[in-house]
Amino acid sequence: MWWVLAVCAVAAVAATLWMRSDGMVYDTVTVGRSTIEDKVTAIGTLQPRRYVDVGAQVSGQINRLHVQPGTEVKKGQLLVEIDPSVQQATVDGGRAALAGLRAQLADQQAQHRLTQLQLTRQQALMRWNATRLEDVQIAEAAQASAAAKMDNLRAQIEQTLATLKADEARLGYTRIYAPMAGTVVSLDAREGQTLNATYQTPNILRIADLSVMTVWTEVSEADVRRVKPGMPVYFTTLGSQDQRAPRRWSSKVRQVLPAPPAAESAQGGQAAVPAAVKAVVYTVLFDVDNSDGELMPQMTAQASFVTAQAQNVVTVPLAELTEKALASTQDATEPSPVLYSARVLRTDASIETREVTLGVRNRHMAEVRQGLQEGDVLVTGERVGNNGPSRFRF
Repeated sequence: MWWVLAVCAVAAVAATLWMRSDGMVYDTVTVGRSTIEDKVTAIGTLQPRRYVDVGAQVSGQINRLHVQPGTEVKKGQLLVEIDPSVQQATVDGGRAALAGLRAQLADQQAQHRLTQLQLTRQQALMRWNATRLEDVQIAEAAQASAAAKMDNLRAQIEQTLATLKADEARLGYTRIYAPMAGTVVSLDAREGQTLNATYQTPNILRIADLSVMTVWTEVSEADVRRVKPGMPVYFTTLGSQDQRAPRRWSSKVRQVLPAPPAAESAQGGQAAVPAAVKAVVYTVLFDVDNSDGELMPQMTAQASFVTAQAQNVVTVPLAELTEKALASTQDATEPSPVLYSARVLRTDASIETREVTLGVRNRHMAEVRQGLQEGDVLVTGERVGNNGPSRFRF
């Protein structure tokens, strides 16, 4: 932005008056050198590159909050304690039930050993024809029944163990730890607040890594095709505009999202604003280092995507050139090239019209590749001296 103002100031200072012998007075500007760039401007919002919303997986009252907004935390650090009374009672009940089942299994194992001995005795008596076949069959059935009851108790123990593990996990959820290192940027709960996690996970706080920020910019559909991944980009924040030398952050485009943000819809799924009226913008992302902590979430960034740049080249204001379209070629599918012409004041006070080839350009200035040199004097307007009628070329 500053270089445009500087070039305009130089052009204004360089404007002089030339008077010929016939009384014609010319307004002129001297061709100079500067740095010029073509860019796409957009407004964006700063967000942390990495962040996580920490929520509660169990219901209960918050007993203790160990952090506040702005607190820097390490991974695994204790953040929140929720009243564990209900979860602890459930775990205690599961452990008691498990102990009861194991006691029943021990009793059933003793019964199984007894039935095995009875079966062995009956089989020995049967070999001497000292018992009935019916008694042997009863002993066999008792032994098989005891074995089945042991298998049933083992299955109940496995089921109770699985339930107990889930209950112990829920008990562990009453103590919430940091899933990543970072800074607490928001806190949505208070000590004593009751959380209900039955239908959804209530968010408690957000942890963000503020060392790297991402700028989410909105680029209009008219310019988005000019923005490509890897393209240089720089931005300033609103707060830096008040400084004498506003700080500029530089980066490169990381990603151009292929679809615009979802539009708000009215009832029935219809767009709230007709598509022909509502402006369409696309999201462009780029990252920037924030090791010094100068950038904060939700800051507004005024971004400039540099599509072309030329440094220390001959430049001229576009307003001082006349567009000159060449004749169309036989191939109608190819557009006619466009040249520009400029009126140059010679040292003998005569005017020469030159064709000018331009390179990088923006809305106000253009790089001159052919046709003009540094120091050439352009005629920007002319008039008759002695307060006579004036004629200007725009």
